[in-house]
Amino acid sequence: MEQILKYFPNLTETQREQFGKLQALYEDWNQKINVISRKDIGNLYEHHVLHSLAIGKALNFKSGTKILDFGTGGGFPGIPLAILFPECEFTLIDGTGKKIRVATEVANSIGLKNVTALHRRGEEEKGKYDFVVSRAVMPLPDLIKIIRKNIAKQNRNILGNGLLCLKGGNLEEELAPFSKNVEQTEISEWFEPEWFKEKYVIYVPL
Repeated sequence: MEQILKYFPNLTETQREQFGKLQALYEDWNQKINVISRKDIGNLYEHHVLHSLAIGKALNFKSGTKILDFGTGGGFPGIPLAILFPECEFTLIDGTGKKIRVATEVANSIGLKNVTALHRRGEEEKGKYDFVVSRAVMPLPDLIKIIRKNIAKQNRNILGNGLLCLKGGNLEEELAPFSKNVEQTEISEWFEPEWFKEKYVIYVPL
């Protein structure tokens, strides 16, 4: 939790409380439904929460922005971002019902009013959004093929509408089809821990 405050010192009391409750909630749910590797649950704040919040460093979403979290799993990056941006609307979708149950229960337990979690595959999602966010769910060309239909025409943020996703490793081949307009930012520009080396926020305007 200290790591969150280090990089986001201006959180409200409510946001601090919401972030603070995540460890116990995910530990409890993880015993029933495995959404985070058992070995990794102790690194929840660094590897999952702070990692998700890198998208919030890449773009400070304006109030009213609509965001789709594609393949949210147990709620990442959607739930941390929904805490950080309470004036934005988040829709979390995943094809695995058990994972959506965890995301729903966690969001409800911390009182998030700006989150809707749905058991739905990306191909079935018809809504329009300013941005789609995701965390390494599938190769970029496949993901973009599915989500292009979901991007709203009208821009309201500094960045044009599109995809903001979290990826790691050598992405040269994956990014090649989008090389003209893709932006790749190493997360270690914002966050110090060694774990963030060679992990990136990828932005593709659509």
